[in-house]
Amino acid sequence: SDKGSEVGGHASRSFLGVSKGSPQASKMGESWQIARYVSEFLGTFVLVATVCANGLADDSIWAGVSIACSLAVMIYALGKVSGAHFNPAVSVACGLAGKCPPKDVFFYIVSQLVGGFLGALVSMIMYGEEGITLGPGDKPGTVDDKYTWWQACAVEFIYTFMLCFVILNVACSKMHAGRNQFYGLAIGFVIVACAYGGGNISGACLNPAIAVSLDIMTAIITGSAATGYSIMYTIAELLGAVLAAGLYRLVRPEDYTEGDDGSSGYPMSAKLVSEFLGTYMLVLTVGLNVLTNSVAGAFSISASLMCMIFALGTVSGAHFNPAVTVAVVASRRGKCSPEEGAKYIVVQLVAGILAARTYCLLTGDSFTSLKPAASQWGQVFIAELIWTAVLAFIVLSVATVQSSLSEYFGLAIGLCVTVGGCAIGGISGGSLNPAVSLAIASSGDLRAVWHFIPYAFIELSAGAMAAGLFYVTQPSEFQTEWMGEDPAAEDEEGAGVLMKEASGLDDVVLEGPEAAFKAEKLVLPSVQKASFDLEGRSTQKSKSTSLGRCAGWFF
Repeated sequence: SDKGSEVGGHASRSFLGVSKGSPQASKMGESWQIARYVSEFLGTFVLVATVCANGLADDSIWAGVSIACSLAVMIYALGKVSGAHFNPAVSVACGLAGKCPPKDVFFYIVSQLVGGFLGALVSMIMYGEEGITLGPGDKPGTVDDKYTWWQACAVEFIYTFMLCFVILNVACSKMHAGRNQFYGLAIGFVIVACAYGGGNISGACLNPAIAVSLDIMTAIITGSAATGYSIMYTIAELLGAVLAAGLYRLVRPEDYTEGDDGSSGYPMSAKLVSEFLGTYMLVLTVGLNVLTNSVAGAFSISASLMCMIFALGTVSGAHFNPAVTVAVVASRRGKCSPEEGAKYIVVQLVAGILAARTYCLLTGDSFTSLKPAASQWGQVFIAELIWTAVLAFIVLSVATVQSSLSEYFGLAIGLCVTVGGCAIGGISGGSLNPAVSLAIASSGDLRAVWHFIPYAFIELSAGAMAAGLFYVTQPSEFQTEWMGEDPAAEDEEGAGVLMKEASGLDDVVLEGPEAAFKAEKLVLPSVQKASFDLEGRSTQKSKSTSLGRCAGWFF
């Protein structure tokens, strides 16, 4: 699609970023309205049938993954047809964000509700059950007195916001629409992020078509009155959609500025909102998974990180972690200035504290302490240092390099949480993030709040260590530092100074157009030698320089 084109017209086009006059329009969007409405019906039918079947099967381990996959595969199949909303809240968010015409919003919602009713009916008949009682709690078919209606509605509000926000960013924005293949994965795995944490409180509907279908079809089959939770959930979910559309405008101002495609960069306000939202959702998901005894906590937390990285990586870099910010700043390649990094860290820590207050309210519970009582500080130090360094190193290696991953960067970074969470969760808790550490420490026993200090020191040190390891293992990323300046500098006088330095001939002055002409004869041997240095065949002098610079990152 045209990089600077406005997204609009049909919902399918807003999803994939195909403008009306673009060559891809005929290939990537269906102009026939019936096709789009049938697409929404079919996708919602499969989604709701999968939700209902998993609920009736009572598989607490794989249900969230099954539902997430059903959403992802139907998005990949039908995104090019209708935009693959499959959710009235998503349609409302897209309408408010200017990505879907009001007429399509209305008929999409009608199609989704019809598909949802039939999907729930088919699964209930198939299982021969009496239905699923909608309401707070983690057991399908029952309402758990442990949680209240407002806690369940708050979970629906927050994670429906996350779902709609991720969709707008990865599938509707000028920056991403029609230019990526990760959109289905990013959207589908929001369900994993919520299902294993917040799902233990509300059931994780995140979709009025699911809430209304389950509630009404259960009432019809059992002959009883509907619980009324479908109305509460629907209101909460639609409010989440409204918030998503509003914050989307803050982080993607280019979508509402004529001639701006985002290539010139984002304002600091958008970057800080991005860092706040990503860190908040990450820390909230951590707390909900741990405090509700999730069966797949590390995987759920990984999913939340992955989805928000896919959504906001092009805005702020999606650090969401002070240790990662330290690593990026310490890599000294202009990816993040110290001033910008300091602002990021402050916002991340504030987001962590607010997320901690939120998960304490939603669960009515809190952490005992940051450090597991059975672990020694030496064990904690080793665990957090190594696996936080792994996380920061992966971020540097896949997202900040010259040939960075274009499709799987979010997956690679997110999975680091699964790696660390499963490997050292029993030793240190697997925090890997000072914002997470501060959140847990501040929400637990205040006598143990000081645990945050050694945790933060270890994790920030791990970020610096990751930068040093990155320098050693990927020196080509620092070639301009070895050469002194960029050899391709457009400034002719600067080019002359560079060649003079590289040649080591202090008595030769190269300026102006002559610099380029004399470059081959005068500088080529030295430039070749510098290249050999970068490949590891360096002289003793260059080795010392490299080690000295690496040491600078450690200390």
